Amino acid sequence: MFNDFKILDEGPVYVQLKKYVQDMIVKGHLLEHQKLPSTRELSKLLTVSRNTVLNAYAELEQDGIIYAVKGKGHFVGKVTILKTSSIEMDWKKRLNDTTLLADEIDLIRQDIHWQKGMISFISIAPEEKLFDVENFKRAFLTRMSIEGDIVLNYGYAKGYKPLIDYLLGYMERKGVDISNKDILITNGFTEGLDILLSSFAKKSGRVLCENPTHHAALKLFRMHGLDIHGVDMRDDGVEIGQVEQTLAEKQFDFAYFIPSYHNPTGIVTSSEKRNAIFQLFSKYQIPIVEDGFNEELRFTGSHLAPLIAFSGPGNNIVYIGSFSKILFPGLRVGWILADKELIRYLESMKRARTIHTSTLDQAVLYQYLQDGYFEKYLKKARSVYKKKYELARQACMQYIPYSRITGDGGLHLFIELEESVDARMLLEKCYDKGVVFYPGDVFFTNGRGNNTFRLGFSRLADEDIIRGIQIIGDTLKNDI
Repeated sequence: MFNDFKILDEGPVYVQLKKYVQDMIVKGHLLEHQKLPSTRELSKLLTVSRNTVLNAYAELEQDGIIYAVKGKGHFVGKVTILKTSSIEMDWKKRLNDTTLLADEIDLIRQDIHWQKGMISFISIAPEEKLFDVENFKRAFLTRMSIEGDIVLNYGYAKGYKPLIDYLLGYMERKGVDISNKDILITNGFTEGLDILLSSFAKKSGRVLCENPTHHAALKLFRMHGLDIHGVDMRDDGVEIGQVEQTLAEKQFDFAYFIPSYHNPTGIVTSSEKRNAIFQLFSKYQIPIVEDGFNEELRFTGSHLAPLIAFSGPGNNIVYIGSFSKILFPGLRVGWILADKELIRYLESMKRARTIHTSTLDQAVLYQYLQDGYFEKYLKKARSVYKKKYELARQACMQYIPYSRITGDGGLHLFIELEESVDARMLLEKCYDKGVVFYPGDVFFTNGRGNNTFRLGFSRLADEDIIRGIQIIGDTLKNDI
């Protein structure tokens, strides 16, 4: 007995020993009131320090698993092991329709799964090698030394005030009038949109958006039972004439737009069209939800003000922002910028659902931003991603027989093939050759897009970008 104890690399040895003894007791290998080896005997038997055994026994005693008798040693305590007959529950029959729908439209489950060694154009997440880990550590230690006792406690549903104040200034520098606006911190973009959809009244039950659009937004629209109306995209944004006609024919609860480095097309909506969108929806008194996706990743041209900047002191646009696609996705910190009264209601919804976003994450992010690390990181990231973007675009133009290619910056390109080509069939053949990408039909509101796909290049080495795109092109020419 005790001869099969093995020390692993993970965790303190006394914790491993505690778990080992506890498992032996629970499994019935050590019986109630059975005497355990003395700390000196067990340390010699296992070739560990006596302190290791003392600490393990002390924690077991504290948990009531063993007990000590003065002058006699340690003994196994009374541990009740319940053995019942197993019950097989059919959980699918106990799930509601919304949960079943979420499973049905879960793209992660539907994807052709990446395997080691493959060239994957699926992700549009930041390149991990670019992460500014050292400065993030500094920000963490700085914030913990200033108010560690505060940031480790419960926080506020609205968010961490220093971060809120910083983001208000950040949005003001983008040209937004913040005089009557406020911010709610969320767990990334997805929670922000979900809170909004859970708060909006369903009058018409319709949402108007670009076609194609962000698949995460489409999933949430469907789960909230909304009727989705997509408007076609041109190279400078949505088709304004189509928007105007649609608004004249139908009523909508709200609209959803991604004006910068649109997901999946990568298109940047022109300043003229941004103004036209604002004027149209103001005329019809329909609120707009603006997704501030990847606004920072412009490689050429001047800054374009977000849609919410066009509203001035008005309150008809709700902006959802996040640093997930440019900074640290693992932090899951996003924000909603909107009318102060709306934020007050959304704060109550947030409190009822998740209490608050991690105060520690918010505080460390604030310190990182406040110390000026973000601007330095962004300069480096833009340089790296610009090179990848230009390389991927040039390779697509050289190797892929496309009918249209879009993407003005950001971390992806969108490819449209001849109408007769099935992108999913292309994906299957490329998969056999070790290359995967995102089929474009998942982004469309009306079942179209079978001849399109998205190429995310952010996490690939330069040689893999060229080789992967060449494989896609060769497969198109020779196997489709």
